[in-house]
Amino acid sequence: MYSQHNTGLPPGRMYYTSLLPQQRNHNIFENPQRMNISSGCSYYNELSVTAASSVTVHESYKRQKMWSCSMEEESLKIQTKEPSSPKRKVRYTKGGYRKWSHSKLHSPLSFPDKFVLLSYNILGDANASNHSDLYCHISPDTMDWSSRKRLICQELDMWKPDLMCFQEVDHFDELVQEFEKNGYSGIFKGRTGGEKDGCAIFWKSHRFRLLQEESIEFKELDLRNNVAQLCVFEADINKKGRRVVIGNIHVLFNPKRGDIKLGQVRVLLQEAHALSEKWGKAAVVIAGDFNSTPQSTLYKFLVSSELDLLEHDRRQISGQVESVPGSDSGISKMRTYKRNRYRWEDDELKNASGSLECTRIKHPLKLFSAYACVQGSAWIRDGSGEPLATSYHSKFLGTVDYIWHSEGLIPLRVLDTLPLDVLRQMNGLPSEKWGSDHLCLACEFAFATDQMGDDSKR
Repeated sequence: MYSQHNTGLPPGRMYYTSLLPQQRNHNIFENPQRMNISSGCSYYNELSVTAASSVTVHESYKRQKMWSCSMEEESLKIQTKEPSSPKRKVRYTKGGYRKWSHSKLHSPLSFPDKFVLLSYNILGDANASNHSDLYCHISPDTMDWSSRKRLICQELDMWKPDLMCFQEVDHFDELVQEFEKNGYSGIFKGRTGGEKDGCAIFWKSHRFRLLQEESIEFKELDLRNNVAQLCVFEADINKKGRRVVIGNIHVLFNPKRGDIKLGQVRVLLQEAHALSEKWGKAAVVIAGDFNSTPQSTLYKFLVSSELDLLEHDRRQISGQVESVPGSDSGISKMRTYKRNRYRWEDDELKNASGSLECTRIKHPLKLFSAYACVQGSAWIRDGSGEPLATSYHSKFLGTVDYIWHSEGLIPLRVLDTLPLDVLRQMNGLPSEKWGSDHLCLACEFAFATDQMGDDSKR
């Protein structure tokens, strides 16, 4: 069920590491299952972002007329409510509208050892082709993988992450070629059942050393074909050897199978906790696409660490069907749950809890949302502190992506998403500026044991 390797390269899995110049023309891997990385790859183009390159409403309308489908506008299931506030003056930054929000509680100067972690569902090429109805307002040129890859790589070059967790990766070898010259190493785990995409984790080789790697194939637990990754890294920052467990997951999409969603998250958190204990109570970060909204039962399970299954309808666990972020519907639904007891079939209980007789599930980690810990603008955050939207296509506008962390880490800043009015001008993602139907999330963390002043206490 789990594959586990200490320091060595895991067999049967795609792997690459950045090479010294003198090594690049030689195959240093004797195992034929491992990749040999050549050096003839050019890195991504220099970024040039100006205010003049922004899309005007008129231009966006003309493109929409050219590529629009017969889908009615009211069929869009808006998952969030735009705040009512006076018009603001838009400020362009190097990343367009995106900027960093900094913690008001912790000064970066108090923490010498920091790292940036990024999570990104990059929209698998095959998935985009198989679900073309979600992108009917997007031009074929914009949907082309080579174009999207260029935008994704340009964006990553702006934020300069030390660790990257990707979902929906189906061109891992091409990402390897892009990242190798910039000093990244990476591993990939593909979904089971003949699916073409999977998850990947990349890290800066000069800043982190891989100590252990595991992967979870949920199919072996009868929890569908999704996969998750877990890596233990030693941070070579100021030679202090800080250790951190990184988890990466793409949770099942099906909104009606909350039992499977809960089961996948439960298993990942249990394994992450076991690795943390093994490596001296190492700090934990869990990132990915959870296919659940901030008002959902699954989100509350992550925050509170426990859940009474019989108080909830498994078809409403993810909040993707009825709960609307920013409205009262999610609160009302939760109150309804607390007045009723729901029937779960035996197989559903087993999926969610791992046992036919267990109706209350728990996870052993005390987790915090990185974005909820750093105050942001009402233009882009909801009442819980999460972004109003991390994903946008013809049938969804809302938040499903998160970065969670344990008490051993302190978020110093997070990369804010885009305001809803800006997203709506694009008529969906990807766009001429952003290469996926998701927006990447990023957080700069500090190790809690490295504080240099009293203001760094949690």
